[in-house]
Parts: sequence; C-alpha cells; structure tokens
Amino acid sequence: MRFHLAVAAVAVAGFLAVPDGSTTQLVWQVACGWYAAAAIAVGIRHWRPVLPAAWWLFAIGVAGNASGILVEDVLTRTGVGVGFPSWADAAYLSLYPAAAAGLLLLIRRRTPHRDWSSLVDATTLTTGMGLLAWVFMVKPAASDPSIGLLGHIVSVAYPVGDIVLLAMTVRLMLGGAARNVSFRLLCAALVCFLAGDGAWAVINQMAWEPGPSAHKVLADVFLAGYLLFAAAAVHPDVRSLSSAVGPRAARLSRPLLTALTVASLIGPALLIMQVVRGEVTDALAIALGCAALFLLVVTRMSQLITQLDVQTERVRELAVTDELTGLPNRRAWNTELPRTLERVRRTGDPLAVAIIDIDHFKSFNDAYGHLAGDRLLKEAAAAWQDQLRTADHLARFGGEEFVVMLPDATAAQARDIVDRMRRATPLGQTFSAGIAVWDGTETADEITARADAALYGAKNAGRDRIHDAALHTAAPHSATEKVAEPTAQ
Repeated sequence: MRFHLAVAAVAVAGFLAVPDGSTTQLVWQVACGWYAAAAIAVGIRHWRPVLPAAWWLFAIGVAGNASGILVEDVLTRTGVGVGFPSWADAAYLSLYPAAAAGLLLLIRRRTPHRDWSSLVDATTLTTGMGLLAWVFMVKPAASDPSIGLLGHIVSVAYPVGDIVLLAMTVRLMLGGAARNVSFRLLCAALVCFLAGDGAWAVINQMAWEPGPSAHKVLADVFLAGYLLFAAAAVHPDVRSLSSAVGPRAARLSRPLLTALTVASLIGPALLIMQVVRGEVTDALAIALGCAALFLLVVTRMSQLITQLDVQTERVRELAVTDELTGLPNRRAWNTELPRTLERVRRTGDPLAVAIIDIDHFKSFNDAYGHLAGDRLLKEAAAAWQDQLRTADHLARFGGEEFVVMLPDATAAQARDIVDRMRRATPLGQTFSAGIAVWDGTETADEITARADAALYGAKNAGRDRIHDAALHTAAPHSATEKVAEPTAQ
C-alpha cells in the first residue's frame, strides 16, 4: 500500500511537469492507467475480496479508458479512422458499463435489504443532474446534424454514462453505514472521473479552449481517478468492503438535505434562466423533470412520515413495556386497570386483581448473582403467562412484584388461576400473592391497596401461599399454602 501511494504521488505530481502534447505525456497517461489496472489485479490476488468480479470490472474499465488515449494517438498519427466517432471513443466509453456493473454488484452485496430511502435520494439527485445534462449536453449532441446517427449515439453515450455512473456512485454512498478506507478511496476515484467529465462539459459549453496548464490539470484529475481505483484495491480494507452493512440512519443529514434541495430546484432554475434569456427551448423536458422531482420529494416525505410513525410507536411501546421481561410495566398497568374498571362498571362483570411477590428474591440474588435473578424474573414471567387465560393481564409492578388482572373471574376462579401460576414458578422458587375482588365501587388505587394488604398477610403467614383480601385474617386454604420456607436454588 505504501509503495502504491508513493508511485501515485509521483505520478500525479510529476505529470504536471511533463510538456503538454508530448510523447512523454501520452506514455505517462497510458502507463498510469495500465499500472492502475495491474495494481487492481494484484490487490484481487493478494487480498481476495469477497466480491472479486466487481474489482475485475473496475480493472477492465480503467485499462480500457486509458487505452483510449493510446488508440486516439495512433489513429491521429496514422490518419486511419480519424474523426468522430472513432475506435478511441469505444475505448473511452468502456469505463462506464464496466464501472457501473461493478458498482451494481457492490451495492447489491452491501445492501441486500431494500433500502428505499437511499434509492429515492439517489434518484432525486440523479434526476436533477440528468435534467442539467439533457439541456446542456444530450440535446445539443443529439441535434448536431454534422456527426450522423452513430455520432449522435456516441455523443449521447458520454453524458448518459456519466449520469448512470453518478446514480450508482450516489447509491453506493447513501447505502448502509459502514465506510472503511477502501470504500472512501473508491468513492474518491468515482468523484474524480465525474468531476473531470463535468469540467470538460462546462468547457465545451463555454466554447473555451483550455491552455496547456489547464489541459494538464484536467488530465491529471483522470490520472488521480485511475490511481485511486488501484489504491482502493490494494488496501487491506478491500476484503470487507463487500460485506453486508446495516441500513443507514432514517434521518436526513444536513449535507444530504442541502443536496436534495439543490437538485429539486434545478428545474425551476433552468426555466427562470431561459425565461430571462427570452427563449424557453426546453419547456417539456423541464416540466417532466419538475414533475418527477416533485413526486420523488413527496415519496421521500411519505417515507419520513412512515419512519416517524414507526419510531413513535416503538417509543410508545418502550414506555409501557418492561425491558427485562417484555411484560407491560407499571405505567401500562396504571392505564389499563382504570379502563377495565370503567368497562366492568357498565357490564356488571366480576373482576379480580392479584399482586404477586417472589419469595426471598434478594437472597436468591445474593446467592446466585444478578444475572441469575434476571433469568428467574424472565422465566417466571413466561411460565406464569402460560397459565393465564387470553383475557387476563399480567404486568411487572416493580422489582420482584407482579400484578395480574383477571376479568370475569370470581374469588374462587381467581385463586385457581393464581395457584396454577404459583406451581409453575421456575428454578424451584415460590411466591406469595394477595387477591382482591372488585366490590363494584372502589377505585383502581383502592382495589390495588386491598390486594397489596392481602399479599403482606400471605407473607406474614409464612410465604408460599395465597390470601384473599376479604379473608386474609382467616385460616388459609390448605390447597394453596405451605408453611415450610423454600430453599433458593
């Protein structure tokens, strides 16, 4: 890697000192491209990336594009096939399908999930730039009568290739959150090619003939692109570049929001510019582009609203769910119990509330550790849930205390249900419970207080038993009591 960086630095900096239009300059450019392709091949053989096909395609594209310089010079020197288009254009254009195919493979490998947000963002940016390319590059090239049908096809192929490459590059940058050194070098190489082509497009629109210095600087940008492709391939991070990554954050970053805003305003800006000039020549293209951008913006807004709804629902669920056991927490209980009391107040159905406390939970934690205590709580919650009816409602009240709401259950039915739960307690542990049947008038706090008083009666009577709120001072039912204290296991 260090050797390649040294060669790249010398190649890029030294090129500026080479006379413009000289044979040395030609050899320098072609050698840089071929060296970069060879370095990519070496990187593939040495590091064995997960997706070698993508890198072979990059090597072919770089070698083909650099060969175009040599082919053009040979055609010019020999006078064979001079003109536009020529075989040199075929070599130059080979970069676009090869790089696009390689990027497509990388994108599919890195983001196997459907990342619609990144796709919409990439399409929005590409649509805006595509509209610019149509007005200033594609349409003028397609309407030039002096180059013939093949010339029109080749002329259009250059900007179309840039737009496709831009779309794939933006999609790669936006997809997923993992960005290692090889990823950044690859993106920098693509940006170099796009920047170089964009600069030439601007120069052609200005009808400006760049001088030797400007010409060398522009050519040097493409050399940097070649060598950055190679740097990405020879860096050790190329091994993990093709690994699947998680989706990016749902929110829009400020730079991305700015880029999307600029892309969305390209259509109106073009229309204003043509109106100011007094000649609107691309009304249909601008109208279609604005319509497409509007629909893309609406789609993105819809995605953001959907993501916000999902996140809001998730936050709401977290607010009323106990993180450890997955049961409703005390906040959820304090909402559900009053609601249920209002319902049974109208229907006249019975309702029982039970409070459960795992016996000697602190001793269990001290003996086996907090992880074992957490495991006991989770397994107990799951085991008790299996003993309940569909309509019953189990929640974690706090610590080792749980509450159960038993709609349409008499005192006897409530005792049977809670006793089944007691016998299902895992890890050899037991619990004490207090049950209160709603009297038809009391509030949620009052029935909970009665059940809690019954619970303390059960604990004071020796634990591992169930007490009814109305009978907690009487002798306990033998079927649901054990006087002996259990040993924590």
